Amino acid sequence: MSQTNKSPTDQIETWIFDLDNTLYPVTKRLLAHIDEHMEGFVAKYLGISREQAHQVQKSYFRKYGLTLRGLMIHDGLDPAQYFEEMTPMDLNEVDPNPSLGADIARLSGRKIIYTNASAHHAELVLERMGFDDDIFEAIFDIQAATYVPKPAIEGYRQLCDTYSVDPNRAVMIDDISRNLEPASELGMMTVWKKTGAEWAQDIAVENHIDLVVDDLQGWIQDILKSPAH
Repeated sequence: MSQTNKSPTDQIETWIFDLDNTLYPVTKRLLAHIDEHMEGFVAKYLGISREQAHQVQKSYFRKYGLTLRGLMIHDGLDPAQYFEEMTPMDLNEVDPNPSLGADIARLSGRKIIYTNASAHHAELVLERMGFDDDIFEAIFDIQAATYVPKPAIEGYRQLCDTYSVDPNRAVMIDDISRNLEPASELGMMTVWKKTGAEWAQDIAVENHIDLVVDDLQGWIQDILKSPAH
């Protein structure tokens, strides 16, 4: 796909990466574990069956991009309770990939993770993947975004303000197409990491997507090989 008039990769100052299903694939088994984990929390908090909790969970996720956000808006959930009771996921399904971390580290510029999950989860994933601690300048998580998840544009603005990011010299990489719309609106170059996930099927490549990649590491390696980098 051809790029727009936004900054080419050799002029990028800040690389913003999503985490789950972008830096590593969320397997069906891990996704099932996440769903089971969330269903249990929703069922307990709302006092409903797991079957009902599943419906609530999926409805909130579709509407708000995060089940937690729906529970806060409609059911008065204190997010502190959520993070206190939600134990860390079993990350055995996450394969170590230190070479990806090494390639990301070689990119010129700053690197930031922007995730709808918690910073603690991100740290555990990065450790499991074998990434060095100093690759990413920061993890901008759901708490930093005041619990307003992607794709609400407020979080993107907050990230840029907090870390003095020039959107016109930044690129955002995410596996969910709609999460790239606000980034594009702010002037960032956008890269859609295409996956086989259910929510990525039958999604048209719209104008807010500058580039589609199937192989994130391959794309990064191509950038590193370019004479301008």
